[in-house]
This record gives sequence, C-alpha cells and structure tokens, in this order.
Amino acid sequence: MKETLEVRWHGRAGQGVVTAAVTLADVLASEKGRYVQAFPEFGAEKRGAPILAFNRISQKPIRTHSQVYHPDIVVVTDPSLLGLVDIADGAKEDAVFLMNTTFDIQLIRKRLALGSRKIYALDAYTIARDELGRAIPNVPMVAALVKVLNLLDLKKFKENIKLSLSKKLRPEVVEMNLRTIDRAFREVKEG
Repeated sequence: MKETLEVRWHGRAGQGVVTAAVTLADVLASEKGRYVQAFPEFGAEKRGAPILAFNRISQKPIRTHSQVYHPDIVVVTDPSLLGLVDIADGAKEDAVFLMNTTFDIQLIRKRLALGSRKIYALDAYTIARDELGRAIPNVPMVAALVKVLNLLDLKKFKENIKLSLSKKLRPEVVEMNLRTIDRAFREVKEG
C-alpha cells in the first residue's frame, strides 16, 4: 500500500455513500498504524442527487484536510452516474476504479476514456437486495474496496465491521450485512 491513499466516492444522496466512507474509516481506525479520514462534500442536495464523499488512509498522521482532488481510488456506487458525472476527473494515471455495475467493463473503459487503469466491478444492488431486502450498496461496496486494496483479510474485516455496525443496527441487520460482505468478497471482479 502507498503511504497515503486518497479515495473519492461517487453516489446519490440517500444511498449511504457518506455512511460508506465513515464505515470504512471506522473499520480501519482500529488497526494499529493506520490513520484515516472520512468526510462528505455537501451542498443543497436532495435525495437522489449526485454527491461525493472522501477517505484518506495513511500509515502516518494525516495533516491534509481538503477535498480529494487527485484520487488513487474512485468508487462509484450508482451505475446511473457513469457518463453523467466525470468520475475520472483528476484521478491519477494509476488510479483504481471500483464500480457497482452490471455493464460491460470494456465498454465503460472505452466510453469514459479510462485507458489502462484497473477497473473492478460488482453488482452491489443485487447483493444488497438479496441479503437485506433493500438495494443499499454501501456495505458491499466497502467490502469490495477492502478486498481490492487488500486492506484487511475477510475475517478481520468482518470482526471490525460487526463492531462498527452494532453501534447503530439491530443484531439481525448486522448479520444480514455480514452476508453482503461474504458475497462482495467473492463477487468483485477485475474488468
């Protein structure tokens, strides 16, 4: 892992994008030698409007407190944003893209001019709908990101996220979310 990774999340208001960034930070903050930030970019968004959230993950204390302008990782939680917003804006040449989509990755690569950058995809809506009964993609997307970046192994990630989610969710909902994690780890694929 680079000394500091910067993540930009693209999503829609009401889909848990900010919660995803905060959950990732919460899960990683418990790891010794990891420093994290999570913060949203808010405006006058209404439910369904495109929004941004950000993370910084570092091996040293983080002194930067600005928006992420040149992300190492771009996460897109809603496939309807592909082509609607410039997800590659400012992304580094070696940036990694993680998308919630069932679209053909090579077509996305070509249409969005992503070049040879690594692209990963999973169908987080289906995973969430199957396991939670609602198409909320945040936990499967966090799980896929952890897997793609090799931030934690599955067992440790599930332990940490169980603690994080238990602060605000009923035990049965936490268990449903743990199933989304198993599936996301299995189903995320490089395109």
